[in-house]
Amino acid sequence: MKSDSVKHLLAHLTPDELAELDSLLTVGKVWMPLPGPQAVAYDSRADVIGYGGSAGGGKTDLALGMALTKHTVSAIFRREATQLHGIIERLAELRQGRDGYNGSEKIWRLGDGKRIEFGSAPNAGDETRYQGRPKDLLVIDEATNFLEQQVRFLMGWVRTTIPGQHCQTLMTFNPPTNADGQWIIAFFAPWLDRTHPNPAQAGEVRWFASLDGRDVELTSPEPFSHNGELIKPQSRTFIPSRITDNPYLMGTGYMATLQSLPEPLRSQMLHGDFTAGLEDDAYQVIPSAWVIAAQDRWQPRDVSGKGPMDSMGVDVARGGRDETVIVRRHGAWFDELVTHPGSASPDGPSVAAQVLAVRRDAAPVHIDVVGWGASPFDFLLSNGVQTLGINGASKSHGTSREGGLRFVNRRAEVWWRLREALDPLSPQPLALPKDPRLRADLCAPKWTLGTGGIQIESKDDIIARLGRSPDRGDAVALALISTLKDNVRASAPAFAVGADYDPFGGQ
Repeated sequence: MKSDSVKHLLAHLTPDELAELDSLLTVGKVWMPLPGPQAVAYDSRADVIGYGGSAGGGKTDLALGMALTKHTVSAIFRREATQLHGIIERLAELRQGRDGYNGSEKIWRLGDGKRIEFGSAPNAGDETRYQGRPKDLLVIDEATNFLEQQVRFLMGWVRTTIPGQHCQTLMTFNPPTNADGQWIIAFFAPWLDRTHPNPAQAGEVRWFASLDGRDVELTSPEPFSHNGELIKPQSRTFIPSRITDNPYLMGTGYMATLQSLPEPLRSQMLHGDFTAGLEDDAYQVIPSAWVIAAQDRWQPRDVSGKGPMDSMGVDVARGGRDETVIVRRHGAWFDELVTHPGSASPDGPSVAAQVLAVRRDAAPVHIDVVGWGASPFDFLLSNGVQTLGINGASKSHGTSREGGLRFVNRRAEVWWRLREALDPLSPQPLALPKDPRLRADLCAPKWTLGTGGIQIESKDDIIARLGRSPDRGDAVALALISTLKDNVRASAPAFAVGADYDPFGGQ
């Protein structure tokens, strides 16, 4: 019987009849996926499966069904331990009892060596408690509540020694409701990012590899050599689900509950709309809608249409998964970001060479000199390149355009100027590249107002909170700085540029 026909029949069953059918299907500890998206996800051979999009699509049942029927050692994670209660209760229903469950260990032993472990990671770093515990199925339930680094760490232990046992990661999620969960859009960009140049169909398999600390989409599953190492690509897919795919919930009135939610929550939870408005933190420096609008304005330009390069911003990698990011600004239009993994920019001369390779029109270079940026700054300066070292901790002499508020330091001023430039009321709207990671970076920092003025969350604090560095956002903020070019300054009348010239003054 075709899946559409089965769905049609199920839709006409009463809640009591559906409950009886569910009981029959689970006799003998057997679980079967619902026809439609749940069955597509269950049958997928992708290494990493994204599933969900809206509430009520059967995400929990899919996770438990895969653990019960396809895998040997499974681990199911929620961000908070208290959130595991509903999953455990549902498993008790499917198992028709709690035989084999150890509540103190949070392990359910199913017999024949099969088991399901339950875990949580409420704080950054908690994921390391599960180091060295292999599993052939990892479930990250409500993945947008996790930090990206937590998920990637846990994925590092998806392995098995059992011949023929396929290893998989299942991420279930609804659209992120705040900026912290936007990493999921970049992770499944071909399916979720509306600006992706080569969109993927639901259930389509794509291939990825982590090269020098960053994801790269590939055209083939064939292993290849990179820096002397044989790399085996991993496959990913995403299958959207809706409450309309779940006949068990369609008969309960849950649809009416979702329909009554206020926007944008209604579109997110009912339709799985990843473009619906995010609920920003009250102290988020740059509203998400402003960033999305700036990226919607962006269109690629050929060389003749870019105009002169006015400024460059450089944020130097500090190791690990960090990138060296180079941003080029032409008026209010920002060119596509140039990124290099930290391993490709090990010293000052290397970074300087990367900057010079894309510099045009004698554009001033603004580089973060705190930490690793000091060496490339010195190298560029010694070679006659107009370079300004920006120390975010240094004193600021500026004030905000609205309200005349002071800034605690130069970092606060740089980021606030970017906020002002992205304001929809700005006379010269910015156009930013359609980069989901840039979008997440620009929405990451928060601000406070103290006795010293506006203060922006430090990079170290952002890393501690989100598990990643906002390198791309920092580089864009640096590129926005308007510094008079040396060749223009030299030809200008003496009265035009005073000795107290401040490159931030033009902002």
